[in-house]
Amino acid sequence: MAELGAEIAADFEGREPLLVAPLKSSTIFLADLSRALPILHTIDVIEMAAYSDGRRGGVRLLKDLDVPIGGRHVLLVEDVVDTGLTLAFLTRTLAERDPASITSVTLLDRPYRRLVENIGLRYVGFTVPDELFAGYGLGLEEQWRALPDLRIIPTEALPAAATDAA
Repeated sequence: MAELGAEIAADFEGREPLLVAPLKSSTIFLADLSRALPILHTIDVIEMAAYSDGRRGGVRLLKDLDVPIGGRHVLLVEDVVDTGLTLAFLTRTLAERDPASITSVTLLDRPYRRLVENIGLRYVGFTVPDELFAGYGLGLEEQWRALPDLRIIPTEALPAAATDAA
């Protein structure tokens, strides 16, 4: 966290970035990153969900930002970046609001799963294998989020619904 904070602070020196994190899984990372940033910054959250009406791959906003971002330097704070589809959607959506810049940071990256390029991912905590991680805010079906550290969840520990979907 200290390394990410120092790198971001150097890049944003003299500016006051707005850190934007999707709820819920990114909140712990957002809090720790905020404490590691020795520059002025503000934070806001957004909530998204997949469409449940039969549309495939669609995302909709459940909670929008509370502050206007026109002219602001926006740093999207993600927990995990896989395909890049969600980050691409969020970047496109916020770009329409005329920010000065949009860039992204992720705690965990899986670049080998990317379906979308040019997503503005500049800062990466760790590149990780194709495993399910839990803890540190990450969870599945609202379980395991409160674990104090990141852990790989073995397939046999997954709920039947999760393994049936895979």
